[in-house]
Amino acid sequence: MTSPASGDSTSPPACAVPARFAGQEISRLPVTQKVVALTFDAGANADGVHSIRTTLRAKSAKATFFLTGAFANRFRRKTARIGAEHLVGNHTNTHPDLTTLTDAQVVAEVTTAQARILQRSGQDPRRFLRFPFGARNQHLVHLVNGLCYVPFRWTVDTLGWKGTSGGMTVRKVVDRVLAAATPGEIVLMHVGSNPDDHSTLDADALPQVIDRLRARGYSFVRLSKVMGAAP
Repeated sequence: MTSPASGDSTSPPACAVPARFAGQEISRLPVTQKVVALTFDAGANADGVHSIRTTLRAKSAKATFFLTGAFANRFRRKTARIGAEHLVGNHTNTHPDLTTLTDAQVVAEVTTAQARILQRSGQDPRRFLRFPFGARNQHLVHLVNGLCYVPFRWTVDTLGWKGTSGGMTVRKVVDRVLAAATPGEIVLMHVGSNPDDHSTLDADALPQVIDRLRARGYSFVRLSKVMGAAP
């Protein structure tokens, strides 16, 4: 299968993090163009995947999905479809707080997820990683650099994951994204539903997010743009 962002996904990238990104966690793309990177974390469940994929396809918008290895292994067909359409990154295997683990445990979390994501999505996720819960320290950044990953944070968290039971609404999700709009904005969304109220606010808000950002002159890119690959 061919990666939508680069070449033959069966050929792993040379394991070297670009020098300009070594020791860094990227929270905004270093660009001046009015582009936004929509990113989706996938771990607990896949309740919003179909809606998100449908919206992205209908609106011809590009995105990046950070998958856990457990998600890739459990939702195999959905993972394959995501991999065929969008850029895929590594969100560890079981979504632990990596700051509480030994180096060996961190390496196992990342490499196990890497193998599962490659097998199920057809893409090698190396170069693109998001720390679970955003929990990290400088040692972890350097550790994952050594595994061929650049960690990506976010410019804005929509907080859609809080669900309606947590006081969020579609309008609030959209407003948070628009309030943070800036060239290179990285938007954090989730594919799963809230476990308490089963809402999928990020999926529900996505059509408005795309339309409202486009109305402001923004277009959408994958995180691979920061590496110099096709957007």
